[in-house]
Amino acid sequence: MTKAEKMHKAALVELGCMVCRQEFGITDSPVQLHHLRTGGWGKGDYTTLIPLCPEHHSGKTGVHGMGTKAFERRYGSQISFLQMAEGLL
Repeated sequence: MTKAEKMHKAALVELGCMVCRQEFGITDSPVQLHHLRTGGWGKGDYTTLIPLCPEHHSGKTGVHGMGTKAFERRYGSQISFLQMAEGLL
């Protein structure tokens, strides 16, 4: 892992979960970094990571728990969360 990648990941963790931020105004939730996949099976690089709390990442109401389509219908696109995080860095 490069220094830039470490710094980027650390900054994302400090933002809190993007869904909690959008839905509840919570800015200090614990974070798991979610890889945005834009087609195919491969993961993007560190610039496509989205900070999500454990529930919104892998819980029943999370992207992995609900599936991508249901998650995006409920909360909005993953790309919008990526852009939100980028705008806060």
